[in-house]
Amino acid sequence: MSQADLLDQVPVFQLKGSMLAITVLELAQNDLERLDRQLAAKVEQAPDFFNNTPLVLALDKLPASCDLDLPALIALCRKHGLRTLALRAADPQVVEAANALDLAVLPPSGARERKLDLSAKVAAEPAKPAEPVYRPTRIVTTPVRGGQQIYAQGGDLIVLATVSPGAELLADGNIHVYGPLRGRALAGIKGDTNARIFCQQLGAEMVSIAGQYKVAEDLRRDPLWAEAVQMKLSGDVLNITRL
Repeated sequence: MSQADLLDQVPVFQLKGSMLAITVLELAQNDLERLDRQLAAKVEQAPDFFNNTPLVLALDKLPASCDLDLPALIALCRKHGLRTLALRAADPQVVEAANALDLAVLPPSGARERKLDLSAKVAAEPAKPAEPVYRPTRIVTTPVRGGQQIYAQGGDLIVLATVSPGAELLADGNIHVYGPLRGRALAGIKGDTNARIFCQQLGAEMVSIAGQYKVAEDLRRDPLWAEAVQMKLSGDVLNITRL
């Protein structure tokens, strides 16, 4: 057997399943002007969180034959930092347009999806120089269940219980979890590279600090998986150390 034959028996790829959390934008009306305004307001609440965010466009709730301009819709999402990976649709015209753009099309879903609800941003008072806004640490004493999202705007987030798979913690500052962390934790979401994440048991689906992230597939390979750890940035590298 030649060397080339031997090499052909060695696989050069692997197909792996992965449970990555993807933001779904469910469009209820075909009104791109209103969508532009409303997306701008939503992104303003947490600009770093929506920076190059992977997106699935859910168009299965739109009325049939609504004459949707799909390229314009995708360009609008990209303008606000949302990168469209796939569509969810059943309308043949939309499916045909997606195929022309080489986008994957997912079937209409009956799965329950949580609503992404960021806390409203307080309007700044006019004619006053910008000052740091002090917000007290947000403390959560009950378990955070799958589908829940908790955001500590302008400060740290402390959770004194378990964070279940499918739950999401967001903080402009640090995140402390005094229990197992099995959901997602995103600290420093407005770009604070000094933010840290602390937990008593690392089992997260994803962790992120100032946009630098690791998913469960990476975390499980870390020798400190299921241990008490702290996470911080060293340059652009998210490091995990023992508490």
